[in-house]
Amino acid sequence: MIQTEDLSKAFGEFVAVDGVNLRVETGEVLALLGPNGAGKTTTVRLLTSVLRPTRGRAWVAGFDVIQHPQKVRANVGVLTEHHGLYARMSGEEYLLFFAELYGLKGENSRRRVHTLLEQFGLEEAARRRIGEYSKGMRQKLALVRALLHSPPVLLLDEPTSAMDPENARIVRETIHSLRKAQHSIVLCTHNLTEAEALADRIAIIRRGRILFNDTPEALKRHLLGAPLYEIRFAQPWNDPLPTLPPGVEVVGRGSDWIHFRIEEPHRTNPLLLGALTAAKMPLLTFSELPRSLEEAYLRAMTMEEPHAMA
Repeated sequence: MIQTEDLSKAFGEFVAVDGVNLRVETGEVLALLGPNGAGKTTTVRLLTSVLRPTRGRAWVAGFDVIQHPQKVRANVGVLTEHHGLYARMSGEEYLLFFAELYGLKGENSRRRVHTLLEQFGLEEAARRRIGEYSKGMRQKLALVRALLHSPPVLLLDEPTSAMDPENARIVRETIHSLRKAQHSIVLCTHNLTEAEALADRIAIIRRGRILFNDTPEALKRHLLGAPLYEIRFAQPWNDPLPTLPPGVEVVGRGSDWIHFRIEEPHRTNPLLLGALTAAKMPLLTFSELPRSLEEAYLRAMTMEEPHAMA
């Protein structure tokens, strides 16, 4: 649904996007992560045909961003950092205006607008001027505008910023439902917990270049190493350990716990548990230690010359 090849954009001597290669399948959520100024917003503008690439190509919903810009824009919904809301209009007037621009007419237009207003808890404020809306309400209204024409591709920049937890949950649930309905979504966010919960793939961009692009689990393994497991005992255990299977490394130990780094858990964990049980150790729990996407992201940001993952 989205594909780029060597996509690049320079402003004079400054290269904002440098050789970006991305692929987003139908019904897939890609989280595009990076620090401010990394090239996320410029990439989104290239994908919406707002900017023309200096080098490379991109296709969105099957349309070339250079050759068919109108077709591209008709097939994407965009939530930008700056919403461009018309403060003197009511929320309802604003959405009906954009619905008409998207080709929705009459009762179909009104029905679609009110369905989305109700879904996002804006129905009671529909006739109020947008200038009276809170930041969170404006954010939701801008998201509704992006969804009006049920586009197959959504490009969302910080969709839950300025929202309270309840409204942020509504947006996350909406993204899940859109994914199930086979919409393709590029999510630009600094909320790494949210990115990990929503995304099928994570792309990390820095200085205009994609450094890593993989599933959250593969990314964490690449950047943080093999997974860590913890064994806890029902009572203190300080005796020597039995012989451990190959690929198991002890990385920490306390009176009633041990941490292991395990290269191939599916193959090794049964062998490890068998060895510990045979040694009559008072096992209480055996579990994987959670590692966050935030840890992996911060690791990527501190690497001097990270090697890109395909």
